[in-house]
Amino acid sequence: MKLARFTENGRTRLGKVEGDRVICLGEITGGRDSMRWLLNQLPALRGELEAATGPVYSLSSIKLEAPVADPQKFLGIGMNYRKHAEEARLAGIPIPESQMWFNKQVSCITGPFDEVVKPRVSEKMDYEVELGVVIGKRCRHVSAKDAASVIAGYLIVNDVSARDWLHKSPTFTLGKSFDTHGPVGPWLTTADEISDPLDLQLSLFVNGERRQHASTGDMIYNIYQQIEYLSTVMTLEAGDILATGTPSGIGAASGTFLKAGDVMRLEITALGMIENRVAAE
Repeated sequence: MKLARFTENGRTRLGKVEGDRVICLGEITGGRDSMRWLLNQLPALRGELEAATGPVYSLSSIKLEAPVADPQKFLGIGMNYRKHAEEARLAGIPIPESQMWFNKQVSCITGPFDEVVKPRVSEKMDYEVELGVVIGKRCRHVSAKDAASVIAGYLIVNDVSARDWLHKSPTFTLGKSFDTHGPVGPWLTTADEISDPLDLQLSLFVNGERRQHASTGDMIYNIYQQIEYLSTVMTLEAGDILATGTPSGIGAASGTFLKAGDVMRLEITALGMIENRVAAE
């Protein structure tokens, strides 16, 4: 299934996307609009959700919202694609010897087609296309071989980064967490629809020019190793979003940063696309 949050006539609800339409799931969810709530109920409700037939809206008539707007955690891994790690090394950033994780504060989350605001205080705002993994149930100490069992599904993440603010503190958190710097979507594609998440193609375009393109198979630490590593430290909860790294081609490598009016389009095989226009603060 492709599970979405959508707004129609001023009301936000949960739905499932089929082709060019969205089927409202309000009768099953009691009108709730929290994907985190739905994921906790998914094993019990899956049959009803798959059988739901209406009400139905065309995608063109509704607004898609961030599929998961209220995760307890939004975590990202740095320099997790081989060519990206090398371009970072050439820019003077040492390659970490183990997985390097940072927080994106959940207040940065925005919708798949919402504007991204360029802060007045940053001159080096950058894009990053990433595969987002959404955790499906509360878990701790998950082995890599069992990690697939705790994944609810996948979505696209634009890990927007204020590069100048990444260097203002010992951690990346501030430079990764400006408001609107976490577009996700367009919906959550459940894990059963993706035969191999380590064989997906990622692409990012700025104003129609392709800047990033790679396979998720190029990760240094795959998504299962990431879950094993994180769950050694902390309990992961349903709805938590893991941004699993970006490939080479970021703006920082060439000194080409985003400006007001630029349009970012992100695509991942089988997950769809999101598009964000840059607006001045």
